[in-house]
Formats: sequence, structure tokens, C-alpha cells
Amino acid sequence: MSTPIKPMSVMPFIILGLFGLYTLELGVVGILPMIVERFGVSVAQAGLLMSLFALIVALCGPFLVLVFSRFDRKHVLVGALLCFSLCSVLSAYAPNYSTLMALRVVPAMLHPVFFSAAFAAAVSLYPKERATHATTVAFIGTTLGLVFGVPITAWVAGRFSYEASILFCAAATLLAGIGLLLKLPRQVTVPQSFASQLSILKSPAVWLAIVATVLIFTSKFAVYSYAAEYLRSETGMDAETISLLLVIFGVGGVLGNLLAGRALSNHLVRTVVLFPILLSAAYGVLHSLGSASVGSMAVIVVLWGAIHTSGMVISQMWLAETAPQAQSFATSLYVSAANAGIALGSWIGGVFIDTYGLPGTLVCGLLFAGLSLLVIVIKAVLYGPRRSAGMTLA
Repeated sequence: MSTPIKPMSVMPFIILGLFGLYTLELGVVGILPMIVERFGVSVAQAGLLMSLFALIVALCGPFLVLVFSRFDRKHVLVGALLCFSLCSVLSAYAPNYSTLMALRVVPAMLHPVFFSAAFAAAVSLYPKERATHATTVAFIGTTLGLVFGVPITAWVAGRFSYEASILFCAAATLLAGIGLLLKLPRQVTVPQSFASQLSILKSPAVWLAIVATVLIFTSKFAVYSYAAEYLRSETGMDAETISLLLVIFGVGGVLGNLLAGRALSNHLVRTVVLFPILLSAAYGVLHSLGSASVGSMAVIVVLWGAIHTSGMVISQMWLAETAPQAQSFATSLYVSAANAGIALGSWIGGVFIDTYGLPGTLVCGLLFAGLSLLVIVIKAVLYGPRRSAGMTLA
């Protein structure tokens, strides 16, 4: 008789893999000045390293997830992590900017494949009734990568070297890959046909959840993309204090995801509806009570971080419940929608800043939070939870 797999013997490696993936995607932000100086490119050109990555994820994700869904999930996860590690090592010693850019293409293509497989693997380790808990625990890795990937990369680069900052990511993904190779049981599933997976796109509930995800991430990143500059300009804090606050933001994010997971397990619709309301309240508090006081700002930022980051697991579960028969494909749609929202939010937040000044980011965030609430309510009224799988467009 085979020994049951203990989830927490595997989950740390899934978490580490997700952390490494998001550090690979976003870590370049922390070393952007070094990239500009090293390769003699403009700041705008260096910024393409992240925007092109997000664009590839958004465009290629669903198709590639369909292709890889026919393979052993363990092989997919380990192979993707080894690819991330190899590309990071090569990137550390890239001779020119064009090579550095090219080395980000394959990891970007594999991003949604790994993400979808990682969450499916996490859910498979737990009883069905604990699927939300599994998703929440896996999201710790995503949260850590999103929040701490940039400052850790910048710190390693400043303390050691440019190469070391990229090799750090390579080490994280390599360790995660070795861990999953040794600990994760085979993840062979009965392959679903492309037609059966694509059929979820006939559901209006799925499209409403996709639109809600785009709007949620637009609201979040219209503000978060300019968080450091907003804190500097509106509170007068120095760079060191702002860095500390962003770390506190990350701590709040981890706690927020865990709390959101529990709330989703008990009250899915209520939790999703409440999210944009709480996010709007966080923006209002940030605008009205923001000050140079580190103590008060620490409280505001930890609450903002908890609400902001919980939007990831909330929006994913809102989308996943519309397509229980094609979870991996639904997750790939979530990844694409989230990246589209990140790109849109970063861009339109800048437009609002040009029009209204830095407080314009909060105006933009409030606007898209309101739109997301509208779409969420429409879906909740028309379909409700776990009733949308059979709803298809005529």
C-alpha cells in the first residue's frame, strides 16, 4: 500500500517555484538602472523587459496551457522550473540587450503553463473540500514574488552584483524544480479534448468573470504601480522609509490572502462582492489619512496590502468556479486576464497622473473598482456560485 503524500512536504516547493517565477518576471524592475547602464539602452527600452513579458503571457497563455494539458503535470512543472533556471543563468551573462530580451521569451510562454499546473498540483494534494485552502496556500508564493521579488533583487544587486541578483532567481527555481522532482507524485490525468476545454468560452458567466478580473487588476495596479512615487510625493517620506513600508505592504498581503481563503470557503459571493468595496475604502483612507507619520502609515499600508493582495485569490476563485470541468484552462484565462489588467492599469494610471497629478492614481483605482463591482454583481445576480458551468451562449 502506498504511503499518503503529506501536502506540506510538497507545498513549500510549489510556493518557492511561484516565488521564483514572479521574481523572474518582475525582478528586472529592481535592477532597471543597472540594465540601462550595462547595455546602454533607454529607460523605456529597459521597461520593455517587463511589458513584453506580460504581453506574451496574456496572448499565449490559454493556447499553451491547452497544449501542455496532455502531459504529465509533474514533468511540466519540473521542466518549466529547469527552463526558468537555465534562462536566468544565461541572462546573468547576456552579452547584449537583444539577447537579454530574447531569453525572456520562453519563460514568458511557460509562465501560464507553470502557474496553471502548479495550482492544479496543489489542489490534487488535498481533499476536494479543501481546494480553496490549497489555492490559498499556493498563492503565498505568488504574493511573495509579487511583493518581495523586486526589493530582494535590488538588494542582492546592490550588496553583491548584477549577475548575483539574476542568479538568485536561478537558484530559487532550480531548488523548487529539484524539490518537486523528488517529492511530487506523478500527476497523470485523463487528457481532456481541446474542444471540451474551449467549450467553457461559450459560458457568459466565464466572460463576466474574465472581465471582472481585468477590471480588478486594472484598479489594483493603476495605484500600486506608482505606490513608491505616491508615498514620496504625498507624504514626503525618504526612499528608505518607503522601502520599509513596501515590505510591510507585502506582509499585509500574505495575511490578506490567508484570510481571504477562509472567507471564500464560507461565503464565496459575499467575499467577492465585498472586495472592490474594501479596496475603494483603502484608497479613500490612503488619500484622507496619509501623512509623514511612519506609525500611522504602517497601519494604513498593512491594511492596503492585505486588501490589494487578496484580490488575486478572490478573482481566481471567482473565475475558477465558473468552469469546474476545465480548471487548468480556466486558470490560464485568469493569468491572461490578470496580466492584461496589470498592463492596462500601469498605462491608464499614468494617463490619470498626467491629467490630475499623482492623486489621479487613486481616482483611477476607484473608477475601476466601481466597474469591477458592477460586473461582479451582474454575474452574481444572473448566475450565482457554482451554477454557471452549464450556462452557455445561445
